[in-house]
Amino acid sequence: MSHFEPLKRIVTKDDLDIWEKSKTREDLLNFVVDLQNSVEGLANDAEVHESESVQKIMASLDTVNSLIQKHPVVMEKDISRFGKGEFRDFYDDLQEQSSSMLSSLLLEESKSAIVEVARYFTDSWGNRTRIDYGSGHELNFVCFLLCLRKLDVISQDDYAAVVLRVFCKYISIMRQLQKTYWLEPAGSHGVWGLDDYHFLPFLFGASQLAKHPHMKPKSIHNKELVDAFWKQYMYFECIHFINSIKTVPGKDGSTQASLRWHSPMLDDISSAKSWAKIKEGMIKMYKAEVLGKLPIVQHFMFGHLIQCPEGIPEHRDNENNESSCGHMHNYLDTRNTWGDCCGIKIPSAIAASQMNERSAKPVPFD
Repeated sequence: MSHFEPLKRIVTKDDLDIWEKSKTREDLLNFVVDLQNSVEGLANDAEVHESESVQKIMASLDTVNSLIQKHPVVMEKDISRFGKGEFRDFYDDLQEQSSSMLSSLLLEESKSAIVEVARYFTDSWGNRTRIDYGSGHELNFVCFLLCLRKLDVISQDDYAAVVLRVFCKYISIMRQLQKTYWLEPAGSHGVWGLDDYHFLPFLFGASQLAKHPHMKPKSIHNKELVDAFWKQYMYFECIHFINSIKTVPGKDGSTQASLRWHSPMLDDISSAKSWAKIKEGMIKMYKAEVLGKLPIVQHFMFGHLIQCPEGIPEHRDNENNESSCGHMHNYLDTRNTWGDCCGIKIPSAIAASQMNERSAKPVPFD
């Protein structure tokens, strides 16, 4: 079978049911679990095996990071709290360069797979049309890594480095993209979600802390600990980032971070008895809330390396249901909850915090 650009295939609830029982989904979930287990008890700076392939992936990520500097935001252009249009310039540049950027990763006999690998990689950085980012884009990065595993570019011996070096760098660049271009949260559940943008740093991060002799789940409420260890542990990095952009008024008129108010799910999770319990729970939650939700997996792409489960039709009659947001919509399915896909545009908390820093007056919603 020849390689081809991955396509979306999941449209209906029946498709979702087939997907949930498929070997493709099982392989993807097992890959995530193996990555999670590979970093159990390891901090971000732990000494791990870094193969030549891992170093090449890191070099590709450096190139992506350089494109942000190449396409700066013109702050005077507008004062919108929504995503910045310069992100599209960044995205177009990335899309144009992705194949050449990644070609050195593939063996000569695997060069035909570059179109698939590049598509997953490009779609890992957000949606060009909506200028947003969510767990579905993060999932594309996992698919990019899974493709490399299927092509034997990386092996199981690389998994710890893939998480602690490659994935951490990916998250670091995504934070820069979010802050630079004010990427909106894609399908955010607001305070009822785990995070506006990411899921996997919590999943991997809980594994990092699973064997820690002193750090307990409730430690995320200790600002001094979070400030001291956010560079060492992904879970703490997420809390540190959230605390930096989401605050509530203090009694003295100042602002302070409070997970209880703006991130109640994380607050609830912190009451777990151990990080091992959270580690296990994160996998269950990922299965249900990411891999098991139609609004997310309807954007999942299948190619030759990550194949569409048998039984899911091509849905050619739905090709015209592609909306201006770039999402495939099944207008007959009304079971999606508000905000899961393309509801009302939600300005990012990053945009809100930065706009408020520039103005003494509250900035109204656009």
